[in-house]
Amino acid sequence: MRERPEPVGTRPGRLRRLIRTRSGQLTLVVVAVGLVGAGGWFAGSRMQSPADAAAAHQPPKAGPVTVAAERRSLTASVVAQGSVEFDSPQSVTLAGLVGAPDSGSGASGEGDGVAQRVTKAPAAGAEVREGDVLMQVSGRPVLVLRGTVPMYRTLGPGASGDDVRQLQRALTRLGFNPGSVNGTYGQPDAAAVSRWYKDTGYSPMEPTVADKQQLGTLEAAVTAAQQALLEAQSPGDGSGGSGATAGSGATAGSGATEKARSGTGAGGGATAELQLKSARQQLDAANAALSDFQAGYGTKVPAGEVVFLPELPARLGKVSVKTGDTPSGPVATVTSSQVVVRAVVPADDAKLLHKGMRAQVETTDGTKADGKVVALGGDVPKDDSAGTDEQQGTPDGGSGDTSAPVPVQISVPAGKLTKSAAESAKITIEVGSSDGKVLTVPVAALHTSAGRKARVQVVRGGKTVDVPVEAGLSADGQVEVTPSSGATLAPGDHVVVGR
Repeated sequence: MRERPEPVGTRPGRLRRLIRTRSGQLTLVVVAVGLVGAGGWFAGSRMQSPADAAAAHQPPKAGPVTVAAERRSLTASVVAQGSVEFDSPQSVTLAGLVGAPDSGSGASGEGDGVAQRVTKAPAAGAEVREGDVLMQVSGRPVLVLRGTVPMYRTLGPGASGDDVRQLQRALTRLGFNPGSVNGTYGQPDAAAVSRWYKDTGYSPMEPTVADKQQLGTLEAAVTAAQQALLEAQSPGDGSGGSGATAGSGATAGSGATEKARSGTGAGGGATAELQLKSARQQLDAANAALSDFQAGYGTKVPAGEVVFLPELPARLGKVSVKTGDTPSGPVATVTSSQVVVRAVVPADDAKLLHKGMRAQVETTDGTKADGKVVALGGDVPKDDSAGTDEQQGTPDGGSGDTSAPVPVQISVPAGKLTKSAAESAKITIEVGSSDGKVLTVPVAALHTSAGRKARVQVVRGGKTVDVPVEAGLSADGQVEVTPSSGATLAPGDHVVVGR
């Protein structure tokens, strides 16, 4: 039987035999030549002359950078960083000694030469109301009352003025009616003050032992002067005259004068008249001394024991003293319970603001609140606790430099942001908005010609043309533009913003 031929490639020896034949060798040469030619063509297509390489690396021809004009709504605003603070900060300083106005601080009012010490310091963050005890000094209270006139002196019988009237009104509000609110401190006021102190749990500053002794001495001096006058009026008469008293000194004196004129007085009329005149002068002096002392005799309010604050209740902020300190200088700072937001804006931005503008406040923790501009520049109340001149005087805050940053105060509704006090906040104040959608271009596209006319450059048909415009509201890097008469500019037109 004939053997079937095996397919080429099924046996290795077969291929080797084919290559050894002449026709196989020719085939291999042709394939090799083709591969070499293809490699040469590929290498040649990738090779460049130095000139071609340099030309390939040249930058493209410069052209304008453009942005399409568009229609959109604009809202212009001033953005600033500020802080949330309690409103109406005010330093509290004691007007004088706590205790006796002219001595130490003992409850009896008698000085012992011991320096005054804080025995109970104010509590930061606490709320104080009218009649509350702010702090204690050497065991005596410092009480809080509402009023705009600061405490500057000891108030007691005989004093008069607006500060007395202020005290009388406060006593009336607290339920210790002093009677007439007439601005003069009398015995009814002293009695009302005594009731107030006792109700608060403290001893009132009533007359001291020394005061009482002084009163007795002055009363005795008046009595002695009265007796001397009676003796001068009736010399040689041990009865001292017919029931004459100090109040009837003028009548008795008239009789003595008659005796002196008739020459029947002891030692002659001239001597008797001199004695009578001297007795009268002594009685007048004794009565005047007693009257002056009695005018200030009674329960007093020492200068350091009352602090008048314009608004109550108030919140205690920074406390400057601790137990054991001597209360000199500010002892604390009080604020209202309402918070405000304070910021400083550049002078150019401040020119866009006015009172009543709406603002939005956002604290660092994301809390938001609507607010309103209530003060600008010099109208922003000074923080008395800061100890600086900032936010004072001129609209620029007191520096006199019109380019200086300007302080701004924002009010927020009651109860808002109270928990965010002392935190920083972002303030956004809306200064204007467009009436619906308007044609806008980037601010960088707006130019001013030599004639101070606004214009934009528009690329049309491969050429750049100037289009005169009128600029309007600017916000978020965009500016409202209106083509001038005879000019055209539409949404989608490419305006030049750079080259």
